[in-house]
Amino acid sequence: MEKIDKLDRKILEIISQNARIPFKDVAEVCGVSRAAIHQRVQKMIEMKVIIGSGYHINPKVLGYNTCTYIGVKLERGSMYKNVVPEFEKIPEVVECHFTTGPYTMLIKLFARDNEHLMELLNGRIQEISGVISTETLISLRQSFKREIPVVKTV
Repeated sequence: MEKIDKLDRKILEIISQNARIPFKDVAEVCGVSRAAIHQRVQKMIEMKVIIGSGYHINPKVLGYNTCTYIGVKLERGSMYKNVVPEFEKIPEVVECHFTTGPYTMLIKLFARDNEHLMELLNGRIQEISGVISTETLISLRQSFKREIPVVKTV
């Protein structure tokens, strides 16, 4: 894999703060042409340095007021590959991780309220073959969310 240089890192720092910033503005800050920015960003997409872009939707505006993290224990860790497709069928599940520690998996989901959360837990998640127990942690407030730092730390 090609390495990214100082200019790439500067571009990443700028666009990670505002993905909608025009390339001409990025070019101005970096002291290069708009075409150079376009080429660099395209290269970083091809290298999978940049893996997505888009809009972030506020779940609360859509009526999803409860954010939860659920630790899931499976009968066997190898059942993970069979359970993931079942979680993918539940639209409220927005993240799924295979983990070490006390849980086999950790999922993040949004529910409209506690009643909806209970329906998801009892009627969907705990009914998945292989799931033996769950532990639910409700997020009271997201204090911040950010991307990994772009600055070179090594």
